Amino acid sequence: MEPTPYRFENSLPDELLQQRQQPRVEDIRGRYFRDTTAIIHCNPFRRLKHKTQVFFSPKNDHICTRIEHVMHVASIAAAVCRGLDLDADLAWAIGLGHDLGHTPFGHVGEHIMADIRKDSGGFVHELYSLRVVDHLIGYGKGLNLTYAVRDGIVSHCGEKFEQSIIPVQEMKDLGALTGRNHLPSTWEGAVVRMADKIAYLGRDLEDALQLKIVKREDVPEEVVANLGAENGVIINTLVSDLIDTSRKSGAVAFSDEKYHAMKVLTEFNYRNIYRNPLLSDYHRYFDRILRSLYDYLEELFDRYRFDEGQYRREKNLLAVRFGDYVCKMRSFYEGEDGGFRNLAVDYVAGMTDDYALECIQEIMLPQKMETQFDQFLLGN
Repeated sequence: MEPTPYRFENSLPDELLQQRQQPRVEDIRGRYFRDTTAIIHCNPFRRLKHKTQVFFSPKNDHICTRIEHVMHVASIAAAVCRGLDLDADLAWAIGLGHDLGHTPFGHVGEHIMADIRKDSGGFVHELYSLRVVDHLIGYGKGLNLTYAVRDGIVSHCGEKFEQSIIPVQEMKDLGALTGRNHLPSTWEGAVVRMADKIAYLGRDLEDALQLKIVKREDVPEEVVANLGAENGVIINTLVSDLIDTSRKSGAVAFSDEKYHAMKVLTEFNYRNIYRNPLLSDYHRYFDRILRSLYDYLEELFDRYRFDEGQYRREKNLLAVRFGDYVCKMRSFYEGEDGGFRNLAVDYVAGMTDDYALECIQEIMLPQKMETQFDQFLLGN
């Protein structure tokens, strides 16, 4: 006889999970779907389309970007939640918002920012995603999301490969969290954490095959036999396994067979894709770009503080935009943030890949100087 399917219920009451930092009159959309619409209309979400997932600044429209990744995570998590009779709207919101704090140049950029801030708390994109939705959007106002969505965002860590997850189901002080060693408070948050891994493992392999970084015959036989060799098949296999195993076990979990194959695929991807010299050779350039931008903005703020006119005299758009940002965010940094130690990091981390490249070119050789030089030559 088949075991009775486990019924997943969050122990925390809805009034706590749906609580916002500021009171808000709700509407027909429901709290979690309203959070979804708030996320997709914010600027950090729009910028995800020009942020690296794995392959830097791709010109190939078929290579995954960060915005596609979050949509994959959201759709996978919602499907699993439907299979487990959980709240798909909550999963959608967490999935779409989970990577809003990612830096330009993907995880490489995150490591660089962490090194830049090694003496002042480091940089963890999960924590930074919460900072984005709580404070940096709307010049300090944030999105005023529900607790459950905020908790899922800050607890989503997709780099930890647990076979099973049971949420802690307790209210946490989310703003006081450090590092990645905390689990979500809801079953939906646990599902998103698993969906993150499902979303990128197969897709990263698909992109690497398309770019001929790896060959299909190189994919381990255990992966092909137990998960499949194509992204769609891998996703379907893992989603089905996650639903079936979870309903029987009472945890959000993979079966032993699929989990082991998943670990084999993970190791293959790290060895052949993420650490591939074709990608890692770019890392030193990204390091120079982000450090140069950070140092430049730190220098600007130390020199000009809140004088917008002085920023304009730098004769480049980065300085002008940064000066506008400084003045609009002044009350937040002086009040809630307790100082300006995070100012330059916040601005650089929010950049897209292309904007970071444009800005480094601009401050090294401003467009206005190029134009004036051309005019000088033409006039002589």
